[in-house]
Amino acid sequence: MSNFWIYLPVILAFILVIGIVNVAARYSREMRAVRRRINSLGSQVIETACGPVEFARIGEGDPVLVVHGALGGFDQGLFLARSVDVPNSQIISVSRFGFLRSPVPPDATLDTQANAFAALFDALGIRRAAVFAVSAGSTSAIRFAARHPQRVSALVLMGPDAPGETYMALPPRFMSHILFGNDFVYWAMIHCFGKKMQTATGLVPKGFALTREYAALVSNVQTGSLPVSRRMDGWDFETYSCAKEFWASVTPASPYPLSKIETPVLVIMAEDDPISLPANVRALAEQMPNARLYSVADGGHFLFGHAEEVRAEVARFLRDHGVEPQNTTGLG
Repeated sequence: MSNFWIYLPVILAFILVIGIVNVAARYSREMRAVRRRINSLGSQVIETACGPVEFARIGEGDPVLVVHGALGGFDQGLFLARSVDVPNSQIISVSRFGFLRSPVPPDATLDTQANAFAALFDALGIRRAAVFAVSAGSTSAIRFAARHPQRVSALVLMGPDAPGETYMALPPRFMSHILFGNDFVYWAMIHCFGKKMQTATGLVPKGFALTREYAALVSNVQTGSLPVSRRMDGWDFETYSCAKEFWASVTPASPYPLSKIETPVLVIMAEDDPISLPANVRALAEQMPNARLYSVADGGHFLFGHAEEVRAEVARFLRDHGVEPQNTTGLG
């Protein structure tokens, strides 16, 4: 028998080991970069009447509270402020319950999350501010405006979560824990099956052709969720623990019905968004007496191709409701 066939198992084992070592080295290198990025953004944790809250505060001028979406944190909020270009203001980007360094307090509810926003304002000496919320962050932002109307001067909701007869299917709880509870599993999934995950999670509408720029943006959003292990408590809380509250929040039976919210609201959506379904978002906007719906024809959850018009619309709306552009530092 040829010596090659004798040593083949050893050769294959060696190749396998080399592959594992390379994967482990790449994972460790990228996770170190993730931690450096988060640490460089300058967040801090402040003790409030509702417990510790993590936030980052950047710029000068009228305050705008930025509330992140699913698998986010204050870092995602800063990214959103840059991409949408919230008018040059004092950006206060918060980590909601269970994300990064904001813990989930005992007996947490949608109401206590809204109260935590008010407590953060108290701790920072802010009487009133505009609020910019995206996707899953919209639910607690709406409740903040409902429970503390005197603290919210204007509310922008981009691709808001909105229940309805049809709603995007969510993974079972155990599957969420497998995918989002372990950093390596999530990292491996986005590297090996990134495009499939983009469609499955609704980040990209089916059939939508991404340009190189947009593909890089979506990839950055996926990697920006790392470390997912430090965001899992928040995902678990908002997706499963608050599910009944979430669905009840947009019904007349809610203790804070949308029809009673007098705050000026700008609701932004895309007609092909697979996450924030257009019919549900319209129904949400129609219930709020001072809401205006701004819809674009396509672009999905990230409003691809409509950045400039969305920026202009947000700036116009906030300016009309008391947020004046100032010189900002730190947003680039």
